[in-house]
Amino acid sequence: MKVGVIAVQGAFREHIRVLRELGADAVEVRRANELDGAEAVVIPGGESTAIGKLMRQYDLINPIKQLAHAGLPVFGTCAGMIVLANRIVGEESTHLGLMNVEVNRNSFGRQKDSFEADLDVPVLGADPYPAVFIRAPHIQSVGADVEVLATYEDRIVAVRQDNLLATSFHPELTGDLRLHAYFLGLAARS
Repeated sequence: MKVGVIAVQGAFREHIRVLRELGADAVEVRRANELDGAEAVVIPGGESTAIGKLMRQYDLINPIKQLAHAGLPVFGTCAGMIVLANRIVGEESTHLGLMNVEVNRNSFGRQKDSFEADLDVPVLGADPYPAVFIRAPHIQSVGADVEVLATYEDRIVAVRQDNLLATSFHPELTGDLRLHAYFLGLAARS
């Protein structure tokens, strides 16, 4: 299965490593033609404004929207979640605007406030999921079509909407492959 990982900025190499470990043909994507044949797309964590700007510069916005609307699974982590959101607290515009969520940027504090926490993520089984939060956003509100997959304290940190998956945290920075395997399962079923 070919998975395109948006490689304009952020933790794309880490996602590629995990996806390849799970047997996917993960490729770096910087241009629209590199999405040809992709069965899924990952938008990594990093800096959402930079990722959005570079995705516009490299003409990736409309091709990714078209693929998502056609049912191709898209997974956004941390900044990637912000890029997917159709509402960002305090901002007039969005990037892809695909997911029916309102995101609050850097809601867990600055870089020095980064932390790890074990989360209950029922779709991944009974064992806790080790989540890494780095200048993480959270989801402030969700539409009726969005399934909440995990919370941390009183904040929504993982969601799914049909073929879209998003997390506040960085699953690519743990040794736990379950979330990426879950995403590949979505892709296999689409």
